[in-house]
Amino acid sequence: MKNLFLILSLLIPLSAFCQVQDRTFNHPDKTEYPSKMPSKEHVWIFILAGQSNMAGRAFVEPNDTISNHRILSINSKSEIILAKEPLHFYEPKMSGLDCGMAFSIEILKHIPDSISVLLIPTAVGGSAIDKWVNDSIHRNVKLFSNFKDKVELAKKYGTIKAILWHQGESDAKPLLITTYKNKLQALFKKFRNIIDNQNLPILTGNIGFFKEHDSDKKNINQQINAHAFNDPNTYLITTKNFKSVGDNSHFNSKAQRKMGKRFAKKYLKIINY
Repeated sequence: MKNLFLILSLLIPLSAFCQVQDRTFNHPDKTEYPSKMPSKEHVWIFILAGQSNMAGRAFVEPNDTISNHRILSINSKSEIILAKEPLHFYEPKMSGLDCGMAFSIEILKHIPDSISVLLIPTAVGGSAIDKWVNDSIHRNVKLFSNFKDKVELAKKYGTIKAILWHQGESDAKPLLITTYKNKLQALFKKFRNIIDNQNLPILTGNIGFFKEHDSDKKNINQQINAHAFNDPNTYLITTKNFKSVGDNSHFNSKAQRKMGKRFAKKYLKIINY
C-alpha cells in the first residue's frame, strides 16, 4: 500500500495536492506597481462582472502570477497594480484563477505594442441577477454601486472597451429561469448607461453544463443564448466541454484559460483585428 501511494504521488502533479490542501498555495505574496502609467489614450479597459466563474475558483498556477507591464489591474484599495491572478479580491478565502489574464495575454498578441490593458474586477460569487439589478448587498458588496464606482475609477485611466460577463448559476431554478432574459436585458442597459456607451460590447458565455440531464442549467443557457441573439452588442462564447474543479459548478484552470482566450478572440473579431 505504501509503495502504491508513493507511485501515485509521483504521477499526480504537486498542484493537485496543493489545490486540495491550500487553494492559495501559488497566490502572489508581493504586489507590483507600474513604474509609469501609460497615457490615457493608450489604455483599453475591460470590466469583469458576474458571479463565481468570473470571479474565479480555479487553482492558480505559477505561470498565472507572472506580471506584464502592459497588463494592469486594481487592488482592494483601488490602486493601479500590475495584474496577477487571482484578480478578484472581494472574497479572499474563495479567490482563485479567473479568465482575465488569459484574455489579456491573447489580446496583447494582436493589438499595437503601444496599448496596455486594464482589467477591472467586479464579480462576486453567488450573486443572482436580481441582486445586480436591484443593487443589493451581497457578501459585503453593494453590487451595482460597486460596479458604478469602478467604472468611474476606470474612466480616469483609459477607455472602457467591453464588459466580460459570466453569471447565471444562481438563477438556474424553475421559478427564476423564465424571467432571466428580461432581467439580463435590463441589467445590460444599466451597464451601458453608466458607461455612457449604448453600443458597448458585452461578452458573455454559457454557464457550465457538467451533468447531461441538468434541465435547469440547460434552460438558463437557452435564456442567455436568446438574449445574445436579440442584442446586437452582446456576444456569446461557448463553454461546451469545459471541465469543473470537481464540484460540477466551477470551471477548472484549463477551462478558465480557454474562456479567456475565447473572449479575446471574440473581441478581436468584433474590432476586426
